[in-house]
Amino acid sequence: MTTWSERDRRLGMDRAISRRDFLNGVALTIGGVAISQLGVGAAQAALTESYPPALKNLRGHADGAMNVGHALRDGTFWSSAGAPEATGESYDLVVVGGGISGLAAAQFYQKHKPGKVLIVENNDDFGGHARRNEYVTSAGRTVIGYGGSQSLQTPSYFSEAVHGLLEDVGIELEKFDSYYDKDWDDARGLGSAVFFPKEVFGEDKFVPEAEAAADWVPLTPLNDKAKADLIELIDAPRDYLAGKTREEKLKQLSETTYADFLTGICGYDPQLVTYFKESTAAYFGIGIEGTTALDAWGNWNPGFSGMDLGERPYKTMSPSGRLALTDPDPYIYHFPDGNAGVARALVRKLIPAALAGSSMEELVSGKLDYTALDDAANDTRLRLNASVVKVAHEGDPASAESVTVSYVEDGKLRTVSARQVVLACWHRVIPYLTNEIPAEQVTALNDQIKVPLIYTNVLLNNWRAFKEAGISGFDAPGLFFDGVSMDFPVSVGDYKFADTPDDPIVLHLSKVVVTGETGMSARQQAQAGRQLLTSISFEDMERHIRDMLSRALAGTSFDAARDIEAITCNRWSHGYALEYMRPWDAFWPDGPLPIAAARKGWGRIAIANSDSGAYAYAHSAIDQAARAVDELLGGGVVTGYSTFPGPPVDKLDLVG
Repeated sequence: MTTWSERDRRLGMDRAISRRDFLNGVALTIGGVAISQLGVGAAQAALTESYPPALKNLRGHADGAMNVGHALRDGTFWSSAGAPEATGESYDLVVVGGGISGLAAAQFYQKHKPGKVLIVENNDDFGGHARRNEYVTSAGRTVIGYGGSQSLQTPSYFSEAVHGLLEDVGIELEKFDSYYDKDWDDARGLGSAVFFPKEVFGEDKFVPEAEAAADWVPLTPLNDKAKADLIELIDAPRDYLAGKTREEKLKQLSETTYADFLTGICGYDPQLVTYFKESTAAYFGIGIEGTTALDAWGNWNPGFSGMDLGERPYKTMSPSGRLALTDPDPYIYHFPDGNAGVARALVRKLIPAALAGSSMEELVSGKLDYTALDDAANDTRLRLNASVVKVAHEGDPASAESVTVSYVEDGKLRTVSARQVVLACWHRVIPYLTNEIPAEQVTALNDQIKVPLIYTNVLLNNWRAFKEAGISGFDAPGLFFDGVSMDFPVSVGDYKFADTPDDPIVLHLSKVVVTGETGMSARQQAQAGRQLLTSISFEDMERHIRDMLSRALAGTSFDAARDIEAITCNRWSHGYALEYMRPWDAFWPDGPLPIAAARKGWGRIAIANSDSGAYAYAHSAIDQAARAVDELLGGGVVTGYSTFPGPPVDKLDLVG
């Protein structure tokens, strides 16, 4: 029995929120374990019947699925696998991976060549990182949050294939303009704030932000020089590279980290590095010690408006040619469950029995029937809790007529036969599933390191304290979760976002788990961050969340023990696709890009997923699904997709 300290009791750690820890490293070094112990098993599979979106506490990558993958990686799986059990099932297409790319691949295939399709997913829910967290409050109200992939960003840059698929599954982008309440914060007088924690800045200080830095920075616990520097950086940045041409400035900024820009070029106090340390991690998977100043400019970090750099970049730049784009669309294309809404729309289209209706409103309010997903009567079946361990052509890939797909389900090794296969799984998994590809392709596949992250939702039974503080969220530089924000104000049909401070609300907290060490590339930081992630328990995160909220909202009516009703930590140890960036990727953007070699299909097998585009966005996952299916069907059948990382090439303005 856990013995709680008095502080823990005040925070509510002794309240009835069940806790399930990480494996604390066990999954990293599995060896000599029977296959029946690696799989999800009947007990875990029963979670499917208990409606996965409603499960709380530790979510994300399922332990059983990770165990199988790690056993493959460590070379211990096949020694205890035993003889496979042939199911006798045969499909026109088997899709490995039930994320957005895998679901989209099934939809493209069914549209252009209807047949029997099986989607095999190793987790207990579909959608990949597009995960729905669903709560019923103590007062009986349903509140929905997103546990991963957030929004459909910049539809103006979507390819014809992406727009076509969204239309086919009933997603009308123009409706988000009325779903998303763009004036919600202003109508309630809510702004933003910064919580400076004592363990980083010497004292706890909660400071509401104002439009001008000069109106709020003096209230912070920063030292006097850092205060003056931050005010200048935000309110009146100088031309820090005066005397250089624009091209010379762009080149120098592309070779200088934002941390070095602040201290070396600007001459500012090192406390500014501490303050901005994680500001680039959410978009680039690395902090400011590894992100160039040029990319930080594209990330809207301050300090560049006085330097005459031209148009702000959307994606990235190089001295020989910059992708000069700004984001023309408002950030409103968000279901209450994020891009899980897109995944649910795809499942509804593929398996109508699983979710009734055809409208976007019914996507949000409807309860999906998980028992209908793997029904033999369906043209498309979705098999959860099943980890694929091998794909092999029956004979020479150049002439074979089928592919055998082996997977673990309920602790048993099983096989199905497929006429064609789409591997919509992580790039780094593929070399463990086959020995049919050349070494240079394996190297290219292994280039795609996933960025580890945690998306956490905290259900509050009211947001009175936030109203009292006059905020909808706050930053917390230096803490594990470096801030808190209320969920997006989206109302769809009968589902209504919070209105008054007495309504329940979901707080969203995210953490890109990287080390932040100077000189480490994004790939190295992601590897180190993944190791760190395995040592953090749900209890550790819960305590941190309760403590941070209690300290930041001190002086308001907030009571962590009373107001927090549920916490869901969505752990994505293999998170988002790593995007190419300087200074680590000398080939970007001129090429050749590793993804070109990595995503090459062979025989009856094609490769999809956002890894194939080195771009961690839902529309990239869909584009790569379109490309993979087009390769299988002979080329020119599925059209209008993009293969470039980021916006389609025809949208790019290449400026010298």
